[in-house]
Amino acid sequence: MIQIKSNINRLPHMLLLAMSFLFITISNAQPGLPQREITVVPTQPMDFGTFYVTGAGSIKVDFQGIVSTTGGVISVNSSSVTPAIFEIKLCQGRTVTLSNIYSVNINGSNGGQLELIIGEAKRDGLGEVLTNGSSFAVDTNCTFTTILRAGGTLIVPANAVQGVYTGIFPMTFTQQ
Repeated sequence: MIQIKSNINRLPHMLLLAMSFLFITISNAQPGLPQREITVVPTQPMDFGTFYVTGAGSIKVDFQGIVSTTGGVISVNSSSVTPAIFEIKLCQGRTVTLSNIYSVNINGSNGGQLELIIGEAKRDGLGEVLTNGSSFAVDTNCTFTTILRAGGTLIVPANAVQGVYTGIFPMTFTQQ
């Protein structure tokens, strides 16, 4: 006796299986959610260039990279003077608030300390000057990078120790 099996009873199961693959394909075709986290990358350090001291004073670099001095501080090489630059990336036209402490001490390679007063900042291409607590909106495009330039002032005592002074200054960028 020969038995013939029919695949007709399996057709609904195979159709159901084929439909489930169809739904999986559709659900994977949705775009990913936009970035909601802020990304800040420091791309250039603040540099006051070379200067010498004949008495107490200060040296300032503004957000444009322009150097100025007071008292007994004389700038020697203003070509190496640069503001700090940060690249900020955040989607969906959110607002960023800038927070920083007023000043920090930076250490010299041969001892000594100088006080760095954190200065004003400015976004490239826009006229507004930002200070501690200022807020600004970022572009709605997720591939757009906001460039922020920040300056500062070094307070130099008359007995400043010669050397290379390096340090960090905290700036907090909070998204809203």
